[in-house]
Amino acid sequence: MQSIDGKNAQAEAKSADRRVRCALGIVIINYRTPALVKDCLVSLGPDLEPLDARVAIVDNFSNDGSAEEIAEWLMTGEMWKGRVFLIRSPSNEGFSGGNNIGIRAFDAAHYLLLNSDTLARPGALKAMLDASARESDAGIVAPRLEDADGTPQISAFRFHSPLSEFLSAAETRPLDRLFSFAVVPVPVSDEPIDCDWASFACVLLKRAAIDDAGPMDEGYFMYFEDADYCRALKEKGWRVLYEPSARVVHLRGGSSPVKSSMTAKKRPPAYYYAARTRYFRKWFGPFGHYAANLMWLAGRGVARLRALFGKPAPALCDHQGTDQWTNWRAPLGDRRATE
Repeated sequence: MQSIDGKNAQAEAKSADRRVRCALGIVIINYRTPALVKDCLVSLGPDLEPLDARVAIVDNFSNDGSAEEIAEWLMTGEMWKGRVFLIRSPSNEGFSGGNNIGIRAFDAAHYLLLNSDTLARPGALKAMLDASARESDAGIVAPRLEDADGTPQISAFRFHSPLSEFLSAAETRPLDRLFSFAVVPVPVSDEPIDCDWASFACVLLKRAAIDDAGPMDEGYFMYFEDADYCRALKEKGWRVLYEPSARVVHLRGGSSPVKSSMTAKKRPPAYYYAARTRYFRKWFGPFGHYAANLMWLAGRGVARLRALFGKPAPALCDHQGTDQWTNWRAPLGDRRATE
């Protein structure tokens, strides 16, 4: 087990002969989740050597002793732990930045980005690699994500758009059926399908696709970066493939409490809305974030009209109506957001 800091990892990446050479480079970000990281690694361990895989754990400046805990754990026990190394970032670079640090540490044909709150089912990595080999123009292969009991999770999606914002705010089935092409979640499929984007809780990327699209946009701290990167890949002609024969458990909310907080209608952090603003400005032009917010307001108006028929409008997250205007003056600005 090696331990290097993030600055050295980036410096070494400038020289190809200093990067870790392997067929598959796996990147796992740790931010104060040492127990999850260890469980995730245990699920991968038996597959690392046969697949010529190495793992980079990027500690995103946890500063709570978890990096030291992981490092100590890696020094004992199974032989496969020798294929794992720890990179200590001197600052919390968020999801995109942390994954970029890990990717730059490898010289590999494929890269697997993996949340710490995931557990790979037996054969999942091989199934993704086989699908990537079979589909030469698939820049990303995404597995079926599922609960621990095997219940599938929706993890393939259509791109967000101002129209999708209208539909999500309206939450009205006739409108969803009418504009089904704009509904973001794609129903779970038992067969491989193409999708616009997939959850980056677990995705396999081709080296050639990364070379074409470049690194992930570090203007996002967390959230929307997966949809953003899939758009960047598609602009270069790459496909996003959902491969359900590869199965990965996703313990939702383990690596970040934001989605569970939103489900409970609590107020998400400002960086979530900053990411949303950046996405719509970047992909829909100078007025894209305005269009998204105004369409959301129109959809919320439709939801409120349902009260006339005895169907109250769905509850919102705290301050959602105002928070969606986060960074509206500088939509490509502060990724953590101050507004």
